[in-house]
Amino acid sequence: MEFRPCIDIHNGRVKQIVGSSLADKGDQAKENFVAEHDADYYADFYKKKGIKGGHIVLLNPVSSDYFAATKAQALKALRQYPGGLQIGGGINDENATEYLDAGASHVIVTSFVFRDGHIHMDHLERMRAAVGKERLVLDLSCRMRDGKYYIVTDRWQKFTDEVVDGGTLDMLMDYCDEFLIHAVDVEGKNQGIESGLVKILGSWGKDTPITYAGGVHSYEDIVRLKELGGGRIHVTVGSALDLFGGTLDFDRIVEIIR
Repeated sequence: MEFRPCIDIHNGRVKQIVGSSLADKGDQAKENFVAEHDADYYADFYKKKGIKGGHIVLLNPVSSDYFAATKAQALKALRQYPGGLQIGGGINDENATEYLDAGASHVIVTSFVFRDGHIHMDHLERMRAAVGKERLVLDLSCRMRDGKYYIVTDRWQKFTDEVVDGGTLDMLMDYCDEFLIHAVDVEGKNQGIESGLVKILGSWGKDTPITYAGGVHSYEDIVRLKELGGGRIHVTVGSALDLFGGTLDFDRIVEIIR
């Protein structure tokens, strides 16, 4: 188990938001925290702490008037910590190399692979061919519907018909180096982890790393996640972290996990 930090960028600013509130129309989101610092400040902080594997997420679509500013922030962070951060948001086989050349260790993909409600294996093959399995992270962020966790796309706004379970993980593991999974229903709400999802991920038991994000609001949540995940699930803490206006101490979290 490792701590994986995050830098979420929306409308050209580093933010922590309520994930389920994100809407492309009007570039709206319910905000928990809006940073005074640029993204490279946080990248430098993680670099000095020696923490790798964090992710940058661009929360505006390419069509947004804010996308250029959001992308500029992301590139500043990548250049500040080359090889230390992953990046996702509008990534496809044609633009992935730009982000890798800018310093990303991996690119994170959802909507390019999961389209029209289904996995498009041809797109997945194209991504693997473009960057290699070892530099690809698949984002299987999901929401609950009818008792199952379904992958959601387009900044978590659209449901697919694909369920997060052992079978899906088995099918996709040969295409990527890691999975990133936000529990969107609890993302940014600071009310506790999605225990049912963590149990599914912890029971999988394969070697491909999984990073879980969503709802961590106490040190006890981290301990519980460690137990439910069998010590195999990495964790991201956002709104609850002191770095983003929360109450949980960065160094203490790292120490608990270690």
